[in-house]
Amino acid sequence: MKSLKLIIIGLASGLLNGFFGAGGGIMAVPLLQKAGVPTEKSHATSIAVILPLTLVSSLLYLKLGSATLNQALPYIPLGLAGAIAGSFLLPRIKTKWLHKIFGVIVLYSAVRLFFS
Repeated sequence: MKSLKLIIIGLASGLLNGFFGAGGGIMAVPLLQKAGVPTEKSHATSIAVILPLTLVSSLLYLKLGSATLNQALPYIPLGLAGAIAGSFLLPRIKTKWLHKIFGVIVLYSAVRLFFS
């Protein structure tokens, strides 16, 4: 049963990542938590899973002409800085606050999508 959960998490994360960019991570976190992975580890695991998925999606988008490297370049330096800061901050944030921050981001994303 646990391996079926892991297969579903991987499939859902990859599918959402292909559709929405890194949106697979938003789905992976709660699914990993339901599978019994502690909160901090589910966030870190989600990021580790999303990296190869994002690389594959990025290469396909570039190959198909849906995006260009020139469009992405301005966002990469500060995105990398944010990723480094986030990885250092994650272990220092209490689980309670991590849930609240994650919930606000998910709600914000939902409202934005609803009104777009």
